[in-house]
Amino acid sequence: MSSNHSSAIVPQGVCILGSTGSIGQSTLDVIRRHPDKYRVLSLSANHRDDLMLSQCLEFNPKTVVMVCEQAAQRLRENLNTQHQQQIEVLSGKQALEQIAASVDAEIVMAAIVGASGLLPTLAAIKADKRVLLANKEALVCSGQIFIDALRASKALLLPIDSEHNAIFQCLPTGMQTHSTDANIAEHGVNKILLTGSGGPFRELPIEQLQQVTPEQACAHPNWDMGRKISVDSATMMNKGLEFIEAKWLFNLDVDDIQVVLHPQSSIHSMVQYKDGSVLAQLGNPDMRTPIAHALAYPERIDAGVADFDFFQCQSFDFAAPDANRYPNLQLAIKACKLGQGACTALNAANEVAVAAFLQEHIRFTDIAKVNGEVMQQFSDASINNLDDVSRVDNDARRSANALVTAMMEGS
Repeated sequence: MSSNHSSAIVPQGVCILGSTGSIGQSTLDVIRRHPDKYRVLSLSANHRDDLMLSQCLEFNPKTVVMVCEQAAQRLRENLNTQHQQQIEVLSGKQALEQIAASVDAEIVMAAIVGASGLLPTLAAIKADKRVLLANKEALVCSGQIFIDALRASKALLLPIDSEHNAIFQCLPTGMQTHSTDANIAEHGVNKILLTGSGGPFRELPIEQLQQVTPEQACAHPNWDMGRKISVDSATMMNKGLEFIEAKWLFNLDVDDIQVVLHPQSSIHSMVQYKDGSVLAQLGNPDMRTPIAHALAYPERIDAGVADFDFFQCQSFDFAAPDANRYPNLQLAIKACKLGQGACTALNAANEVAVAAFLQEHIRFTDIAKVNGEVMQQFSDASINNLDDVSRVDNDARRSANALVTAMMEGS
């Protein structure tokens, strides 16, 4: 006869890489609603120790990683003051891989922005975790290496980007857990329709784009996001990176993906089938929806998101993206055709260029100029392992920084 305790559900341990960012905070909000299902095992951040302190006091993680050593020391001191010495505080990038691969962590939210999220995400994959992928750069920078590691593991990869999560939900059930290996044609799928809002400058005269300020670029009409991703949305580089990510996530050719402008951001993406059907995933623009979906998959849980009100939605508009308005999107599609070296270099250059724009060192329209020149320089670069990824990434950043400096001196 079994005891009453044997049927009790033990909450799943969750590691959140990048807990102080917008995705990390949204993840904690979903977890907050389901303490019976999930427990926060570990958290990480770069330097925001003040926000991390409040997260520690609420969720009481076992381990915290602050990449910045000074931030880690401040957090230790503040936790001691709050009599929370039981929380272990580590520092440095290697500690990120340690918590991602921890035996107790069943779910890993990979939400570190940029190329720095690659190694801890791979560590989670190799440790057979349920990996919630919010870091698109991991696939952009090292697509085949990442997919090979996934195939060699027992990990379950679930996309968090609203677009890729929407595509995942609209795919046939038989494709969902094997999407990186599936042949879409064999499953009756004709095309993936990747939607994007077009950002805040969709209707701004093109000749005025060079005068755009960082504040204007960061004012996204529909989504509340960090500054870097907001600029990427304004240039549509974000959609370009998602294009590359979709290729790897769903085993697609470039011609299998079509980008569709949809300014309302109500339809998050669509899948078109051979029989003429189009399945679309709709909802309010709130990242807690894809987060809750991936946390609970294949079940459904409350995300704290309001029901979608069709009577408040005046219309659904669609358009093809203008290549002249969105050169960064075209660069990403070209990189996808050229190969891994071009994709890795493009991502690296874009991180440098966007940072320079946010610091008002270059113009909004210069971002594409830096990206295009650096991508072309590394279009033939060979990438066979993580050392190659690191080398091309570093070299591309140096090249991008040199271009930014030349632009600053020439202005």
